[in-house]
Amino acid sequence: MRLAAGGFLVASAVAALLAGGPIAPMALGVVSLVCGVLLMLGLWTPLAAVLGAALSAWRAASASHDPGLDLLMAVLDVALALLGPGAWSIDARLFGWKRLEIRNAAAHTTAPPAHDTSGPPSP
Repeated sequence: MRLAAGGFLVASAVAALLAGGPIAPMALGVVSLVCGVLLMLGLWTPLAAVLGAALSAWRAASASHDPGLDLLMAVLDVALALLGPGAWSIDARLFGWKRLEIRNAAAHTTAPPAHDTSGPPSP
């Protein structure tokens, strides 16, 4: 998922940089290139993914070409920002890979601790 989102950002940046033109699209191309490389490496993934989503949404709103692909990439970047970089990333090596385990409530057979009703109630 990181490679798809990062590859799209790099490809769109290269296309923008090769097209030339005014300085504003060139600057956005450089930012898009940096975000794409960071996503592909898995470094600062949440920040790069949010910035990539903003760039893709901006391209979808302002460009005259197919906005559907840009919107799809914006949604993919948001999902990537929420999910995180994954196990094979620089972020996982630097900060550790976090894994959330969602347990099934029906699978737990242990009873909750019993309340002691012999003493005075606590305030």
